Amino acid sequence: MNYQLTQLEGNIKNLYINLGIELPYEIDIYHIANELDIWIYFHPYESEIFKRNGLYSMFLDERLSTQEQWQDFGHELGHIIRHIGNQHKLALPFRSLQENQANNFMYHFCVPTFMLLNYEINNFININDGIKFISKTFHVTEEFAQKRLIQFKNQIYQAKSDEEHRRYMESLYPKINPENYSDETKSLLNKLYIQLDKKKDGAAK
Repeated sequence: MNYQLTQLEGNIKNLYINLGIELPYEIDIYHIANELDIWIYFHPYESEIFKRNGLYSMFLDERLSTQEQWQDFGHELGHIIRHIGNQHKLALPFRSLQENQANNFMYHFCVPTFMLLNYEINNFININDGIKFISKTFHVTEEFAQKRLIQFKNQIYQAKSDEEHRRYMESLYPKINPENYSDETKSLLNKLYIQLDKKKDGAAK
């Protein structure tokens, strides 16, 4: 199956490639923050992001595990990349929308699809094996890994369904070999080509 990355997945892949990261073991929160000019601090409160003088400071909750801090980093980075301004000034529906967008970014950033595609994750018969693999490989919690695995499986199933539908439609409406066109069709096409050539010649003059 030839899986086509979504725009978000493609953007995240490009971001990682530009950071010189292509494999899970190369992912390093401090390297990413340094390359993106983000200052990381720790405090005993919920993780949050601030912007001062064009620079971002990210305060991660020191009470969390390193896996949870990495996940929060992905969430806050989603706000930096996708959103501008103070969320608290937004109406609740818009804040909820931005939170959902940041969460979606977080799942794809912390466990990138282009990296997942290098493994046979979708073939795990026991979903728990896949959860443990993702958790260990991408340094995320098992709860996070479970949600990401389900999300990834749904994407793969949809891609397979789309491909099967395309093949089915192609079987119903196969492309006709031009050599099998009738003489009448060939004659009409030739006249059309001649008219197009004349228009091109006229435009060139």
